[in-house]
Amino acid sequence: QVQLVEWGGGLVQTGGSLRLSCAASGRVFDTYNMAWFRQAPGKGREFVAADSRSGGFKYADSVKGRFTISRDNAKNLMYLQMNSLKPEDTAIYYCAIRFGEYTTSKDDYPFWGQGTQVTVSS
Repeated sequence: QVQLVEWGGGLVQTGGSLRLSCAASGRVFDTYNMAWFRQAPGKGREFVAADSRSGGFKYADSVKGRFTISRDNAKNLMYLQMNSLKPEDTAIYYCAIRFGEYTTSKDDYPFWGQGTQVTVSS
C-alpha cells in the first residue's frame, strides 16, 4: 500500500517561514503527481499547490509568490516552502498524491498524509 507521512508544521509569527515535508512509501511504482491542501476551522479542504506535467507547478492565488512546491523523485519526497506567512495561512496542511495528471480537486487524490498543523500568530 501507499502511505504518506508529513511533518514540519509549527507555530510561527507573521512573516516567518516554514518548510513542510512529505515522504511517500509503499507501492509507489508509477509516476505520481503530488499536491498540498489545507483545511482551516470551519472550512473545507482547499487546494494550495500542485505539480503539473503540462503546465509546471500550480498555486492557489492566496499563496502565489509566497509558497513554493518541489519534489525529490529519487527519494519520493515532496516539500512545501512557505514564506511570508500570514495569520490566514493557519490551517492543517495535508500532502496528497495521485497516479495521474494534476488536478486541484481533493476528490481526485486517493492517498493522504495525516496532516500537520501550521499556526501563524500576529
